[in-house]
Amino acid sequence: MTKLPPQSELPSDDDQMDPLARQYLELAELAGSLAHEIKNPISVIHMNADLLSEELTDAQWPGRRRAEAKVEIIRQQCQRMENLLRDFMRFTRMRDLQMTPGCLNDQMEVVLRMFQAQADKQQIEILRYLDPDLPSILLHSDSLQAALINLVKNAFEAMEGGGQLIVRTYSTPRGVALDLIDTGCGMEDNTAIHMFEPFYSTKHGGSGLGLPIARKIFEAHGGRINVQSEVGRGTKFIIEFPMPARIS
Repeated sequence: MTKLPPQSELPSDDDQMDPLARQYLELAELAGSLAHEIKNPISVIHMNADLLSEELTDAQWPGRRRAEAKVEIIRQQCQRMENLLRDFMRFTRMRDLQMTPGCLNDQMEVVLRMFQAQADKQQIEILRYLDPDLPSILLHSDSLQAALINLVKNAFEAMEGGGQLIVRTYSTPRGVALDLIDTGCGMEDNTAIHMFEPFYSTKHGGSGLGLPIARKIFEAHGGRINVQSEVGRGTKFIIEFPMPARIS
Protein backbone atom coordinates (compact mmCIF):
# COMPACT_ATOMS: atom_id res chain seq x y z
CA MET A 1 0.00 0.00 0.00
CA THR A 2 1.30 3.42 -0.92
CA LYS A 3 1.07 5.57 2.19
CA LEU A 4 0.24 9.19 1.48
CA PRO A 5 1.28 11.76 4.09
CA PRO A 6 -1.62 13.84 5.41
CA GLN A 7 -1.81 17.35 4.02
CA SER A 8 -1.08 19.86 6.76
CA GLU A 9 -3.88 22.27 7.63
CA LEU A 10 -3.32 25.98 7.92
CA PRO A 11 -3.99 27.54 11.33
CA SER A 12 -7.33 29.28 11.50
CA ASP A 13 -6.03 32.07 13.74
CA ASP A 14 -4.05 34.58 11.65
CA ASP A 15 -2.25 35.87 14.75
CA GLN A 16 -0.75 32.44 15.38
CA MET A 17 0.04 31.74 11.74
CA ASP A 18 3.75 31.41 10.97
CA PRO A 19 5.14 33.53 8.09
CA LEU A 20 5.46 30.58 5.69
CA ALA A 21 1.86 29.48 6.27
CA ARG A 22 0.63 33.06 5.90
CA GLN A 23 2.53 33.40 2.62
CA TYR A 24 1.05 30.13 1.37
CA LEU A 25 -2.48 31.29 2.21
CA GLU A 26 -1.93 34.62 0.47
CA LEU A 27 -0.55 32.88 -2.63
CA ALA A 28 -3.50 30.46 -2.67
CA GLU A 29 -5.97 33.34 -2.52
CA LEU A 30 -4.05 35.23 -5.21
CA ALA A 31 -3.96 32.16 -7.45
CA GLY A 32 -7.71 31.69 -7.04
CA SER A 33 -8.36 35.33 -7.91
CA LEU A 34 -6.04 35.15 -10.91
CA ALA A 35 -7.77 32.00 -12.17
CA HIS A 36 -11.13 33.78 -11.90
CA GLU A 37 -9.82 36.77 -13.88
CA ILE A 38 -8.40 34.51 -16.58
CA LYS A 39 -11.72 32.66 -16.85
CA ASN A 40 -13.59 35.77 -18.03
CA PRO A 41 -11.54 36.49 -21.20
CA ILE A 42 -11.39 32.77 -22.00
CA SER A 43 -15.19 32.68 -21.90
CA VAL A 44 -15.36 35.68 -24.24
CA ILE A 45 -12.94 34.04 -26.68
CA HIS A 46 -14.97 30.82 -26.57
CA MET A 47 -18.24 32.66 -27.21
CA ASN A 48 -16.83 34.58 -30.18
CA ALA A 49 -15.31 31.42 -31.61
CA ASP A 50 -18.79 29.86 -31.51
CA LEU A 51 -20.24 32.87 -33.30
CA LEU A 52 -17.46 32.85 -35.89
CA SER A 53 -18.05 29.16 -36.51
CA GLU A 54 -21.73 29.85 -37.23
CA GLU A 55 -20.81 32.59 -39.71
CA LEU A 56 -18.27 30.37 -41.47
CA THR A 57 -20.89 27.65 -41.88
CA ASP A 58 -23.03 30.04 -43.95
CA ALA A 59 -20.08 31.38 -45.95
CA GLN A 60 -19.03 30.05 -49.35
CA TRP A 61 -15.35 30.63 -50.12
CA PRO A 62 -12.38 28.34 -50.91
CA GLY A 63 -10.69 28.56 -47.51
CA ARG A 64 -13.83 27.95 -45.46
CA ARG A 65 -13.02 24.40 -44.34
CA ARG A 66 -9.49 25.28 -43.26
CA ALA A 67 -10.83 28.26 -41.32
CA GLU A 68 -13.50 26.09 -39.66
CA ALA A 69 -10.84 23.59 -38.59
CA LYS A 70 -8.77 26.35 -37.00
CA VAL A 71 -11.79 27.78 -35.20
CA GLU A 72 -12.62 24.31 -33.88
CA ILE A 73 -9.11 24.06 -32.42
CA ILE A 74 -9.66 27.40 -30.67
CA ARG A 75 -13.00 26.18 -29.27
CA GLN A 76 -11.50 22.93 -28.00
CA GLN A 77 -8.62 24.68 -26.29
CA CYS A 78 -10.96 27.25 -24.73
CA GLN A 79 -13.08 24.42 -23.34
CA ARG A 80 -9.96 22.74 -21.97
CA MET A 81 -8.83 25.97 -20.30
CA GLU A 82 -12.30 26.54 -18.81
CA ASN A 83 -12.33 23.02 -17.37
CA LEU A 84 -8.82 23.47 -15.96
CA LEU A 85 -9.69 26.80 -14.35
CA ARG A 86 -12.90 25.38 -12.89
CA ASP A 87 -11.01 22.50 -11.30
CA PHE A 88 -8.25 24.81 -10.08
CA MET A 89 -10.69 27.18 -8.38
CA ARG A 90 -12.34 24.22 -6.65
CA PHE A 91 -8.91 23.04 -5.53
CA THR A 92 -7.94 26.40 -3.97
CA ARG A 93 -11.29 26.94 -2.21
CA MET A 94 -11.81 23.52 -0.63
CA ARG A 95 -11.89 24.32 3.09
CA ASP A 96 -14.31 25.12 5.92
CA LEU A 97 -17.10 22.80 4.74
CA GLN A 98 -20.33 22.78 6.79
CA MET A 99 -20.67 19.22 8.07
CA THR A 100 -23.78 17.38 9.23
CA PRO A 101 -24.23 13.79 10.51
CA GLY A 102 -24.79 11.29 7.72
CA CYS A 103 -24.24 7.74 6.53
CA LEU A 104 -21.36 6.90 4.21
CA ASN A 105 -23.40 4.02 2.77
CA ASP A 106 -26.11 6.43 1.59
CA GLN A 107 -23.56 8.68 -0.11
CA MET A 108 -21.97 5.71 -1.86
CA GLU A 109 -25.33 4.36 -3.03
CA VAL A 110 -26.23 7.69 -4.62
CA VAL A 111 -22.97 7.66 -6.58
CA LEU A 112 -23.29 4.03 -7.66
CA ARG A 113 -26.81 4.64 -8.97
CA MET A 114 -25.40 7.41 -11.15
CA PHE A 115 -23.01 4.92 -12.76
CA GLN A 116 -25.33 1.90 -13.07
CA ALA A 117 -26.28 2.56 -16.70
CA GLN A 118 -22.63 2.98 -17.66
CA ALA A 119 -21.76 -0.17 -15.71
CA ASP A 120 -24.33 -2.14 -17.71
CA LYS A 121 -22.97 -0.74 -20.97
CA GLN A 122 -19.34 -1.51 -20.10
CA GLN A 123 -20.20 -4.92 -18.60
CA ILE A 124 -18.90 -3.89 -15.19
CA GLU A 125 -20.34 -5.77 -12.23
CA ILE A 126 -20.74 -3.67 -9.08
CA LEU A 127 -20.43 -5.72 -5.91
CA ARG A 128 -21.68 -4.04 -2.72
CA TYR A 129 -20.54 -5.06 0.74
CA LEU A 130 -21.94 -2.18 2.77
CA ASP A 131 -22.03 -2.61 6.53
CA PRO A 132 -25.69 -2.07 7.58
CA ASP A 133 -24.54 -1.12 11.10
CA LEU A 134 -22.04 1.48 9.92
CA PRO A 135 -21.84 4.41 12.37
CA SER A 136 -22.64 7.92 11.14
CA ILE A 137 -19.93 10.46 10.41
CA LEU A 138 -19.87 14.20 9.90
CA LEU A 139 -19.99 14.91 6.18
CA HIS A 140 -20.72 17.47 3.48
CA SER A 141 -22.91 15.57 1.03
CA ASP A 142 -22.23 17.47 -2.22
CA SER A 143 -18.46 17.59 -1.91
CA LEU A 144 -18.15 14.02 -0.64
CA GLN A 145 -20.23 12.70 -3.52
CA ALA A 146 -18.06 14.70 -5.95
CA ALA A 147 -14.93 13.02 -4.56
CA LEU A 148 -16.50 9.55 -4.72
CA ILE A 149 -17.70 10.19 -8.29
CA ASN A 150 -14.12 10.98 -9.27
CA LEU A 151 -12.84 7.69 -7.83
CA VAL A 152 -15.59 5.60 -9.45
CA LYS A 153 -15.04 7.38 -12.77
CA ASN A 154 -11.34 6.53 -12.65
CA ALA A 155 -12.17 2.92 -11.86
CA PHE A 156 -14.52 2.68 -14.85
CA GLU A 157 -11.90 4.21 -17.13
CA ALA A 158 -9.46 1.52 -15.99
CA MET A 159 -11.95 -1.23 -16.97
CA GLU A 160 -12.76 -0.42 -20.59
CA GLY A 161 -13.12 -4.13 -21.36
CA GLY A 162 -15.37 -4.84 -18.39
CA GLY A 163 -14.64 -6.13 -14.92
CA GLN A 164 -15.74 -5.78 -11.32
CA LEU A 165 -15.98 -2.85 -8.94
CA ILE A 166 -16.03 -3.99 -5.33
CA VAL A 167 -17.36 -1.47 -2.80
CA ARG A 168 -16.97 -2.25 0.88
CA THR A 169 -17.65 -0.21 4.01
CA TYR A 170 -16.73 -1.24 7.53
CA SER A 171 -16.03 0.08 11.00
CA THR A 172 -12.50 0.68 12.26
CA PRO A 173 -11.21 1.34 15.80
CA ARG A 174 -11.18 5.07 15.03
CA GLY A 175 -14.12 5.49 12.67
CA VAL A 176 -15.33 4.06 9.36
CA ALA A 177 -13.62 3.08 6.13
CA LEU A 178 -14.44 2.57 2.47
CA ASP A 179 -12.64 0.27 0.03
CA LEU A 180 -13.06 0.80 -3.72
CA ILE A 181 -11.46 -2.06 -5.64
CA ASP A 182 -11.44 -2.40 -9.42
CA THR A 183 -10.14 -5.22 -11.60
CA GLY A 184 -8.78 -2.84 -14.20
CA CYS A 185 -5.38 -2.22 -15.76
CA GLY A 186 -3.71 -1.05 -12.56
CA MET A 187 -0.93 1.51 -12.20
CA GLU A 188 2.84 1.54 -12.06
CA ASP A 189 4.42 2.55 -8.75
CA ASN A 190 5.50 5.95 -10.08
CA THR A 191 1.95 6.82 -11.09
CA ALA A 192 0.53 5.70 -7.73
CA ILE A 193 3.09 7.81 -5.87
CA HIS A 194 2.37 11.01 -7.82
CA MET A 195 -1.33 10.63 -8.66
CA PHE A 196 -2.49 12.99 -5.89
CA GLU A 197 -0.08 15.77 -6.86
CA PRO A 198 -1.74 18.80 -8.54
CA PHE A 199 -1.47 18.81 -12.35
CA TYR A 200 0.02 15.29 -12.53
CA SER A 201 -1.94 13.31 -15.10
CA THR A 202 -1.38 10.32 -17.38
CA LYS A 203 -4.57 11.08 -19.35
CA HIS A 204 -4.50 13.01 -22.59
CA GLY A 205 -6.08 16.40 -21.95
CA GLY A 206 -6.55 15.74 -18.23
CA SER A 207 -6.19 18.63 -15.79
CA GLY A 208 -4.44 16.57 -13.15
CA LEU A 209 -6.68 18.07 -10.47
CA GLY A 210 -9.47 15.50 -10.11
CA LEU A 211 -7.69 13.25 -7.62
CA PRO A 212 -5.98 16.09 -5.71
CA ILE A 213 -9.42 17.70 -5.25
CA ALA A 214 -10.81 14.36 -4.05
CA ARG A 215 -7.97 14.07 -1.56
CA LYS A 216 -8.57 17.59 -0.27
CA ILE A 217 -12.26 16.79 0.19
CA PHE A 218 -11.48 13.66 2.21
CA GLU A 219 -8.98 15.60 4.31
CA ALA A 220 -11.54 18.36 4.86
CA HIS A 221 -13.67 15.58 6.39
CA GLY A 222 -10.79 14.69 8.70
CA GLY A 223 -10.13 11.59 6.62
CA ARG A 224 -7.29 10.17 4.59
CA ILE A 225 -6.89 8.16 1.39
CA ASN A 226 -4.38 5.50 0.43
CA VAL A 227 -3.92 3.57 -2.79
CA GLN A 228 -2.65 0.11 -3.63
CA SER A 229 -2.26 -0.95 -7.25
CA GLU A 230 -0.68 -3.60 -9.43
CA VAL A 231 -0.33 -3.43 -13.20
CA GLY A 232 -2.67 -5.89 -14.89
CA ARG A 233 -4.58 -6.73 -11.70
CA GLY A 234 -6.34 -3.58 -10.55
CA THR A 235 -6.39 -0.79 -8.00
CA LYS A 236 -7.65 -0.43 -4.47
CA PHE A 237 -8.47 2.88 -2.80
CA ILE A 238 -8.86 2.91 0.98
CA ILE A 239 -10.60 5.96 2.46
CA GLU A 240 -10.84 6.33 6.23
CA PHE A 241 -13.04 8.77 8.14
CA PRO A 242 -13.00 9.60 11.84
CA MET A 243 -16.09 8.99 13.95
CA PRO A 244 -16.77 12.12 16.04
CA ALA A 245 -17.78 11.86 19.67
CA ARG A 246 -21.54 11.53 20.29
CA ILE A 247 -22.21 10.55 16.64
CA SER A 248 -23.58 7.04 16.24
